[in-house]
Amino acid sequence: MQLNEVTTYPTERHDWGEFVFSFSGVIELTVGNRQYLTPPHYGLWLPPQTEHGASTRSEACYCVLDIASDLCDRLPMAVCTLAVGPIIKAILADLVARQVDYPRNDDDERLMQVLVDQMSLAPRQDTYLPISGDRALNQILEALRQQPGDNRSLAEWARMVHSTERTLSRRCQRDLGMSFVEWRQRLRLVRALSMLEDGQTVQGVALELGYSTSSAFIAMFHRLMGTTPDEFRKQIVQLA
Repeated sequence: MQLNEVTTYPTERHDWGEFVFSFSGVIELTVGNRQYLTPPHYGLWLPPQTEHGASTRSEACYCVLDIASDLCDRLPMAVCTLAVGPIIKAILADLVARQVDYPRNDDDERLMQVLVDQMSLAPRQDTYLPISGDRALNQILEALRQQPGDNRSLAEWARMVHSTERTLSRRCQRDLGMSFVEWRQRLRLVRALSMLEDGQTVQGVALELGYSTSSAFIAMFHRLMGTTPDEFRKQIVQLA
């Protein structure tokens, strides 16, 4: 387990797979032109030979599990976010508490096999954020990462970065594969997951993320997650 404040790690790749799980705080990992955010109770799976960089923007408590390549056959072939159930979380907590860096005996070997089995069955979530190398567009995206509740339109942002709405809209589709509004909603969803886990009210989360009403936030959350914020919070309590 590691506990860090704002930290950036160099880009690397390994012959083995990696599973990054956040007990608290949000971990950001960059893979190609995608930025994956792993809020609490979610983990990011990185198959062998995946080049990636990582960072934390606030204090985070997390663990990184290395899985030998010969055990990765049943796990996803592509990078993805996994919803962590109570069995996975309990095993990870046990490994961290006992400071198990590698299986020391047959019991640890069996425990790791159960862990891999559970990971292969875990629901996969889509919580990545595409990134852009375009200077003007990236300036806007970074400002929104700092303040996801900013409701300025793309036209307003365009004036700030001395561009046009049409130009930025084309760059969003080219670099992000989605519209500006869709990207901002995805960012807000990931932030909401962490805020709900911290115990903030649905109304408080909605207002901080720029929604004028709780119902508008709930509708967005349900559309992207398939569940309501309150139902998600109940799941978090059950996993705790």
